Amino acid sequence: MRRIFWSQMVSLDGLSEGPDGELDWHAIDDDFMSYVHGMLGKIDSILLGRVTYSHFAQYWPNANNAEATRMNDLEKLVVSTTLEKVEWQGSRLVKIEELAEIKQGPGRDIAIFGSSTLASSLLKLGLIDELRIFTTPVVLGAGKPMIRDVGERVNLRHVDSRVLGSGVVMSTFRT
Repeated sequence: MRRIFWSQMVSLDGLSEGPDGELDWHAIDDDFMSYVHGMLGKIDSILLGRVTYSHFAQYWPNANNAEATRMNDLEKLVVSTTLEKVEWQGSRLVKIEELAEIKQGPGRDIAIFGSSTLASSLLKLGLIDELRIFTTPVVLGAGKPMIRDVGERVNLRHVDSRVLGSGVVMSTFRT
């Protein structure tokens, strides 16, 4: 069975974006990039909501860095009720109701990057198996909460934590 994990940067006050959608507070260092390279080698699909898909589809096809080839080669599963088509190489639209069946199919783990609205919905539905949260030592004061509208308690089990060179704390939780 494939697992779905959510990888998300978050501020100390629980925000995934600043008040104007800014992400300039993300702390990307060699430790984080080492995690990224290892993680990208262990997945074969990414799961994206509409907004993150739009940002990624603009950036990755034209990127010229070590991760670009892998990001472009991965299968992209896009959950959206408003998009009618997706054009980024390897992308396809899926309905949230299809994800339980997709998890049962063959393949490696599926990663969610950002996409906090989608991830919150999947957490509520019990479809996320693991959360990999990167807590950045910054308080934004206002912005978009990492998790919204879950509706009821979701108990998680802490699996691991480590501090990256930048001071970011990577914590892993399983449902």
